[in-house]
Amino acid sequence: MPLLLVVRNHGLYHLSCVVLVLLILSASVIGQTCMNYGEISPSNASSCICPPGFGGATCAQPGCGGTIFDGSSRSLAQPSASSSGFANLTTSDCTCESGWGGVGCNVCTTSSACQVAYAAVNGNATSGLDGGLVGLNDTLVCNTAPTVWAAGELSCQVNNPTLEALYPLGSTLNILRTLNSSLSPLHNTSGTLLSPSTSSSIYAQLMYAGVEQFFCTASPCIQTSSNSTSSGDTTSSTWTCQNLSCSCIKNATFCGGVPVSNLTSTIDGLTGTLTVACDSTNTCYFQQDVINSVFGSQGLSMEGCVFGECVTQAVIDTTNTTSSAATASAGTELSGGVIAGLAVVGVITAFGLVVVAWGWYIQRAARKLPFNGGQSGGISVRWSDISYIVQSPKNSPSSLIAKSTIRGGKTILDSVSGSIESGQLMAILGPSGAGKTTLVELIAGKTKSGEYTGSITFPPYAPGHHPRVAFVPQSDILPSMLTVREALTFAACLRLPEALPASSKAALVSTVISKLGLDGIAETRIGATDGTSRGISGGEARRVSIGLELVSCPDVLVCDEPTSGLDSVSAFRVVNVLKELAREGGVAISHPGSHGHRRGVAVICSVHQPSSRLYHTFDSVHLLSNGRALYSGPGGLAPARYFMRMREEGGAGADVLPYEEGYNVADYLLDIASESPDIPGMPLGNNTLGEIGLSVSSEEKVHGGKDVEALSTQNLAPGMYMATFLTQLQVLCGREWKVLRRDKTLFFTHVCVACVLGVFCGGLYYQTSSTIAGFQARVGCLFFMGSLIAFSSLSALYNIVEIRPLFLRERSNWYYSPTAWLLSRLIFDVIPLRIIPTIAVCTITYWMAGLAHDAVHFFKFIFVIVLYTLVMTLFNFLLGTLFRNGGIAILLSALFALYQMTYAGFFVHLASIPPVLRWLQWLCPLKYTLEAISVNEVGSGLMISDTLQGVPVNVSATLIMQLLFGFGLNNYYRDILVLFAFIAGLCVAVVAVIWLKVRERR
Repeated sequence: MPLLLVVRNHGLYHLSCVVLVLLILSASVIGQTCMNYGEISPSNASSCICPPGFGGATCAQPGCGGTIFDGSSRSLAQPSASSSGFANLTTSDCTCESGWGGVGCNVCTTSSACQVAYAAVNGNATSGLDGGLVGLNDTLVCNTAPTVWAAGELSCQVNNPTLEALYPLGSTLNILRTLNSSLSPLHNTSGTLLSPSTSSSIYAQLMYAGVEQFFCTASPCIQTSSNSTSSGDTTSSTWTCQNLSCSCIKNATFCGGVPVSNLTSTIDGLTGTLTVACDSTNTCYFQQDVINSVFGSQGLSMEGCVFGECVTQAVIDTTNTTSSAATASAGTELSGGVIAGLAVVGVITAFGLVVVAWGWYIQRAARKLPFNGGQSGGISVRWSDISYIVQSPKNSPSSLIAKSTIRGGKTILDSVSGSIESGQLMAILGPSGAGKTTLVELIAGKTKSGEYTGSITFPPYAPGHHPRVAFVPQSDILPSMLTVREALTFAACLRLPEALPASSKAALVSTVISKLGLDGIAETRIGATDGTSRGISGGEARRVSIGLELVSCPDVLVCDEPTSGLDSVSAFRVVNVLKELAREGGVAISHPGSHGHRRGVAVICSVHQPSSRLYHTFDSVHLLSNGRALYSGPGGLAPARYFMRMREEGGAGADVLPYEEGYNVADYLLDIASESPDIPGMPLGNNTLGEIGLSVSSEEKVHGGKDVEALSTQNLAPGMYMATFLTQLQVLCGREWKVLRRDKTLFFTHVCVACVLGVFCGGLYYQTSSTIAGFQARVGCLFFMGSLIAFSSLSALYNIVEIRPLFLRERSNWYYSPTAWLLSRLIFDVIPLRIIPTIAVCTITYWMAGLAHDAVHFFKFIFVIVLYTLVMTLFNFLLGTLFRNGGIAILLSALFALYQMTYAGFFVHLASIPPVLRWLQWLCPLKYTLEAISVNEVGSGLMISDTLQGVPVNVSATLIMQLLFGFGLNNYYRDILVLFAFIAGLCVAVVAVIWLKVRERR
């Protein structure tokens, strides 16, 4: 678009494109007669009415000396032969009068200069005010700030290296900015034109070496002023004008005077929007699309600017507050910070899409892997010299979050040894506190808080291979809203290989259901195991718990008191199922064409007080007393014979109680463990379970704990989850959707309560007025909604506390990663139970309260509210995961909400808080929320109309907002980015806590 320049000196021809620089200069002749966009005089068709600073028959001659009040009688610069016949301010020897400056002497520098110049023409030093301004202070003053109250001049040096390379002499840009010509004392000056049709406008002329090169005009214009000082002055001003038009003066230096750099076509082609932005450093920027493409996004820089406007004090007093609000709301350009924030959001979104795509690829690849089938069982268990010491607790504040600090220790297990072969069912007996649960948890590889030594091995197994050990805890922690089949299918989808087809997993689930005798309740909802809602029975729930472990095809099954809380019939049925599993093995993963025989599974159960019928079901018995193993061997009558033989041999066993024929052997063994705990334990050589000895080397005893540790940490390595991350997320979301769909009361209760609160709040602040009290009510309404969200989000904390046990059980069994679980909770808890009710209550309140009635401000308001909802939900998630005690978490959440109410800026002006406490405002999400939605409200152009002691008040709501609450007018997008930062930080904190702390510890 720009002309190609050929400049021989120093190879500057490549700078030809800089010709566009001149584009900034805007001036287009209105007609063939008047230049500088002057207008033909209605009284004399041969003369023109010119903008201030220009005169002559065609407005082509700049003023020389005098003042802008001289009008058509002002002395003018004369044409000069050295300037090719153009008027030249430099060669005309023009000198500015005292109090006037700038090129052309059009910029006032002192108030006295305005008064003297006006008096010289009109006979007095005050300006005649019109209409409602009569009676106010009509003293003329010189406004030297960037802002304009009526019509002001500015003169700047154009210092651009590119331009100076082509045009080495000095370039100056003079601009007349007219906001309201009727308020300027120049509007009655003879022969002076301030703006076309009295609208807001800009006139600009570029002077090069004292000669005008081209001129521009644009109208209408909007002024935006910001950064008000305590004195009411502004330190920056931006003018945005439409309909730009420029005209190049033929044969001037820029416009054909130098043929090789003729910019006429480029300058005459400047159109569109013109922006003139000035800041407190006396620097202005001349911005237009073409100019910006040459000189950068800020446009052409102008330095050393001087501002001057002769205006009455009354105009400043009456328009100081109202004009800034009306014009500030019109500025819609995004700042660099906002653009950067949007870029960050875009990058995060793109990253999320890439992660989803990568997850889909990994999922597809995993499903295409060949599956060679597999079977469970055939694994024995050996434990030798197992000792376990638990530390005694000592109360400390840190125990609220983590385990208590330690002091001393208590021995729970003391050199316990035993074994079980595959296909056998073992009962671990002993009175309460004997160490039964501790032993089975160690065998199952559960994470323990104490210290242990010894060795637990699983012969035979290939080097580096760890068997699948399933563990069924005492309590049945099950998803209450799922049916039995759905719960087992959920476990199968996450605990079986990704390559196994869905049909095979469904068939395996059906096999487990049949094996456990659950066919009659397969489609029945489980219900709450604590009795709060109806569902399956306790015995059935216990079999479902066993089934959840069987679907993973374990090699060893460990159950902690599977008969506790059951009647004798249900207990026998459960043990009978375990007996069958031990004999026949679990369910096998197979595929067409696979071969192999069924292998037995080693099943270990801790049993508290079995009946005689139940006792004789077990193949072997392991008797514990005070952490010591008194017997480990075959079941039935073998333990009674062993202790009777010990009694007959005398010595240390002489105190053993006698066994009466027909007495329940289990009760007899418990009596011995309770009343004769000091009898010697069974020597290893007497273990008649098999021929395999239990002797271990001293090195194995010292480092034996590594085997147990390997079992408990094996799945921490990458890739140990059977399902890919995307599959985990899909299955979890499927379960959450079923729960939400079936428990409709939870969702509809949240929505109905939100609607009721919305109507209440809307009625409380119904159609607030535009008075000062009404504005305070508006902010109060916004504050009320923010506080309501802060307290209503407490339900998210309770929800986390409620589902925590189920998460701990499933995580300990490596169902899914904590990140996948958290994402599913965010999708199916935050959206339906937090965001939708929040939008409902805020929408009802917003329109009933009569807040800004346009879609843009409404959606900006909703956007802020949704962000704050996410912040508070994540904060309560953090508390719910960080603290084991739900009561403490709720207390801290409530206290945090009160802290936010204090530092939000509604109850107390933040600037009045002592500095030692004031810094806490920067940690308050509600402060940023309230500021953002308040700025959004006043940004709609809200005006305050009121009467104070009979004096009418009509000011911008911006002024009231800054006075009462200290909110920054331009802080909306900053607050948005801060809320995003809170969300990101809390997300990282929640994920870190869930990964590092919320894990099963026994």
